Amino acid sequence: MQNKKTGTLTADQIGQMRAECILPSTMTSFPMNIVRGEMQFVYDDQGKKYLDGFSAVVTISVGHCHPEVTNPMVEQIKTLQHMTTMYYHPNLVRYAEKLASVMPDGLKVSFFTNSGCEANELAALLAKNFTKQTEFIALRHSFHGRTLMAMSMTGQSKWRHSLPYVFGVTHASPGYCYRCPFGLTHPSCKVACAREVEDIIKYGTSGKIAAFIAEPIQGFGGVIDPPREYFEIVYDIVKRYGGIFISDEVQTGFGRTGDKWWGIEQWGVKPDIITMAKGMGNGVPLGGITCTREIAESMREKVHFNTYGGNPVSMAAGLAVLETIERNHYMRNAKAMGDRLHEGFDKLVRNHKIVGEHRGKGLMRGLEIVKDKQSKEVAPQYVQRTMELCKDRGLLIGRGGMAANTIRIKPPFCITKDDADFILKTLDEAFTIIEKT
Repeated sequence: MQNKKTGTLTADQIGQMRAECILPSTMTSFPMNIVRGEMQFVYDDQGKKYLDGFSAVVTISVGHCHPEVTNPMVEQIKTLQHMTTMYYHPNLVRYAEKLASVMPDGLKVSFFTNSGCEANELAALLAKNFTKQTEFIALRHSFHGRTLMAMSMTGQSKWRHSLPYVFGVTHASPGYCYRCPFGLTHPSCKVACAREVEDIIKYGTSGKIAAFIAEPIQGFGGVIDPPREYFEIVYDIVKRYGGIFISDEVQTGFGRTGDKWWGIEQWGVKPDIITMAKGMGNGVPLGGITCTREIAESMREKVHFNTYGGNPVSMAAGLAVLETIERNHYMRNAKAMGDRLHEGFDKLVRNHKIVGEHRGKGLMRGLEIVKDKQSKEVAPQYVQRTMELCKDRGLLIGRGGMAANTIRIKPPFCITKDDADFILKTLDEAFTIIEKT
């Protein structure tokens, strides 16, 4: 099956092998064979260069194969590849201590996993143990992972299957102003979506909850960026009904929203548990939670274990990511480049009838694509066409939303002004072509 000239598999050969050997539900965007990455760029097997405007699904935080991350990993793997938490290893505590230093006040205790859904599962366990309650409030349009509890908390039907789910999860409305479920307008709405949480607790639960869980900005949900007041109102309600506040920072964490380590800090709210993954390891399978000491103590009598959690190589990667973000002032750059994109997206909304609005903070951005601004009719076919046109021009982007009609722009933190301008120029060209056909 190998290409005799290069010794590698072609995209067609890989496609045939995937059809035979890989679960058919495996998600695919384009049959491209990506063979190399370098900071904000990736290269296919034909040598074509692409700006990764989606960070390999919001996972490459500081850059593909960033030497400040890969070098410590290489050194660690040459010394000790794996050791469980049943024995001591310095990387675990060094990373946990460093992570605690960038957390909101009071969040000091961590446990490490392989993925975001595992982190969210553990957060749910902690919430149940700490509150002695079993009911949860999550948000519509949310995405929390692919395990049973994570799917139960996810608020999109296309990401939920294989019934029955875990019982006890009720979904509230997110702060989706562009398509307000109440038909209201902010701020005269008095943030009815946030206040709905209290009614759900009063009429749809026992009156006491274990937790409320939310992504500060919903990623797979279509980059839904709620009003300034939203989380403050919800936080107060959750606390009055005995719950804890879980911030799912799998996509928004580690400075992606610009100038703050955690997305929820943009709303001035301090959660009880933060869950994380993706950019945490810059591509290394690494997830985890950090919580208060009091919540952590609720599981002291319940032994918890994860085979690969705290792996010395993963811990070396996680520590290197934090240090690389600090050393290179990447949060500052995420804010500056995000502002540059924001300004450019304003122009795209003004100049193109199919761009309904843009949303987001820092380098977590989205553009909702519609047939026209007046009807707001969703146009997922335009998103697919935009992705193809961008790919042909050397830009990789993502999509999201219940109707798959939101373009997701989430590049690595190392992008430059030229990169931001290239994203804007390429999108402008793509939208112009679509509107002319």
